[in-house]
Amino acid sequence: MLHSQIGPIAVHFPERIETNDELQLLNPDWDLPLIAAKTGIYSRTIAAPEETASDLAVKACLKLFEENNVDPKSIDYVLFCTQTPDYPLPTTACLIQHRLDLRTTCGALDFNLGCSGYVYGLSMAEGLIASGQCKRILLVTGETYSKYILDNDRSIRPIFSDAGAATLIESQEGSALRGFQFGTDGSGADTLIVADGGARTTSCAIKPRNRKRWNSRLYMDGPSLMSFTVGAIPQMVREMLAREGLSPADVDCFLMHQATRKMLEHLQTAFGTDEHHLPIRLENRGNTVSCTLPILIDDLRKEGRLAAGSTNVLVGFGVGWSWAGCLWRA
Repeated sequence: MLHSQIGPIAVHFPERIETNDELQLLNPDWDLPLIAAKTGIYSRTIAAPEETASDLAVKACLKLFEENNVDPKSIDYVLFCTQTPDYPLPTTACLIQHRLDLRTTCGALDFNLGCSGYVYGLSMAEGLIASGQCKRILLVTGETYSKYILDNDRSIRPIFSDAGAATLIESQEGSALRGFQFGTDGSGADTLIVADGGARTTSCAIKPRNRKRWNSRLYMDGPSLMSFTVGAIPQMVREMLAREGLSPADVDCFLMHQATRKMLEHLQTAFGTDEHHLPIRLENRGNTVSCTLPILIDDLRKEGRLAAGSTNVLVGFGVGWSWAGCLWRA
């Protein structure tokens, strides 16, 4: 039976780079050094006013094709993860298929899972390949959270970045991705939410559980997300490893969604490890939501940090609440 492997990755960032120094000049009352110490973020990439998630995604895909000599006609399926689609409908993946000139026999699917989405996408790709439906899949992520955030929102503007990433998922003999485990707890939906723009009217939409101090469409309750993460993620990873007959000491790298430095440091403590084994790469990247894991893998590959045959844990977590993990043999 064929299984899936994480192939080449290409990343695209918007041209605009917003630094903490710029934010400090615009907002003299913000304590940016304190904020940066907690988030680990010193600059972000911000999409242009007319630039959308599909624009970033398409540029990442074209880069992937060009740098790896990939024939677009060889793609069997597009899986696109975004929480900032171009339109409520049609499906943004259909727009991507057309813009990339992929076959009309190519499948195309949007899914909205944010920070856990990359691992969910890997699972769907594994299912499509293992079942014999596909051989080559484009797993694409694209986010423009900045469009939900007001300029003067101190709670989230220093955190989120925009980006697009494209991963070629290819079939191979032998399982490189295994041990998938998922988690869902919709009781946390109100801790990271855009309550308008859908079919539910504002008058009966979910209300944030704590006092909303800022007027951005996007609301985040950071402390509640932190509590959820440090409770759910170590437990899931330990269960996943135990099921596969492994311990944390057997893991070469813990590749975690890059949320904030403070959150990742809590996870380092939980696993008794350090930044070498649980990398933090936020300084000039920011939190790019569903794009953080492919960006992290791409960075570590370029540094020669992901040796062939190494055993790695991939984990995404956040909005929903939704979380997912798997083991990856590079």
